[in-house]
Amino acid sequence: MKNTFGTNVTLTLFGESHGSEIGAVLDGLAPGLPVDEAFIASQLDLRRSIGAISTARHEKDEFRIVSGVFNGRTTGTPLCILIPNTDVQSADYADVTCVPRPGHADYTSAVKYGGFNDYRGGGHASGRLTAPLVAAGAILLSALRTKEILIGTHISRLAGIDDAPLTPSEEEIRQLGTRPFAVLSDAAGEKMRAAIEEAATDGDSVGGVLETAVFGLPAGLGEPWFDSVEGLLAHAIFSIPGVKGVSFGDGFDIAERSGSEANDAFARVGDRIVTKTNHSGGIQGGITNGMPLTFRTAVKPTPSIAKTQKTLDFSSGEETDLSVSGRHDPAIVHRARVVVDSVTALVLADLLSGRFGTDWLREG
Repeated sequence: MKNTFGTNVTLTLFGESHGSEIGAVLDGLAPGLPVDEAFIASQLDLRRSIGAISTARHEKDEFRIVSGVFNGRTTGTPLCILIPNTDVQSADYADVTCVPRPGHADYTSAVKYGGFNDYRGGGHASGRLTAPLVAAGAILLSALRTKEILIGTHISRLAGIDDAPLTPSEEEIRQLGTRPFAVLSDAAGEKMRAAIEEAATDGDSVGGVLETAVFGLPAGLGEPWFDSVEGLLAHAIFSIPGVKGVSFGDGFDIAERSGSEANDAFARVGDRIVTKTNHSGGIQGGITNGMPLTFRTAVKPTPSIAKTQKTLDFSSGEETDLSVSGRHDPAIVHRARVVVDSVTALVLADLLSGRFGTDWLREG
């Protein structure tokens, strides 16, 4: 029953998709960190459904911070965030205990929890729980920004349509943080939206690839073996529903190069040691080298689709046809990007606290 991530700064998620409330507990935060509720709300807005390219379930996400904050600052004790579920249609899930939806966790959750799980809307495995994750992540993103550490993600590819490549630059990262649909090319964004709407009309769904960059990380974070930066980030990002792949730097493409093409040569710029290229994505030997940290995340097509699929009726033991009813996203890629930012902030805050102490994020 592992619902907590982190060593020094930890996040625990709780609740179910159709329960009364969902929430998160952040622990290990330094006292005195500013908590900007307007910024938390703006981050939740980036996750919220958008018109025809998202689910018709519209949650207001009116969060409450019930502990760990006093006079707008963290107290250093566990910070608990609650978000009510107000727009549920539980009747849509009456049959999933006997007829599991392909691609979903209906069957695996029933096995793990002995049939006692709340299956409505995917229960505890639902992407709905990314809402409190984003709310908690907003607090960490704010803290990291005070240390001039910036995190940003764009939709690199969706339904076979490519966005403009990430340079990356700090200006791009700041720009992406304000965009409801996180692309660098407006023309590519329009094509992506059209592809999502076409899939929805056809009763189907599409997936895509997110690309993330982090600026301002000091060299020396991470461990060479089991707590490498790649290992910890991949561990956390694979916990996001729908993620099926993570690669760092040039990823799988680096395997096609020679060593002379793949290596990042060192140089000095002013008083900084840098590399002339960044094929390794800012990580060498599991440890940050001070260059921008870059990685890509593959997000699968939403498994809830209206098209007829094959499944098994457990009550009869026979194969049967299924067309998923209810309200579902024809794509989750555009909503997942702020979740990736939030998870990245959690991992980095944990690593930085382990390296420099938990009070480091508060210090000027």
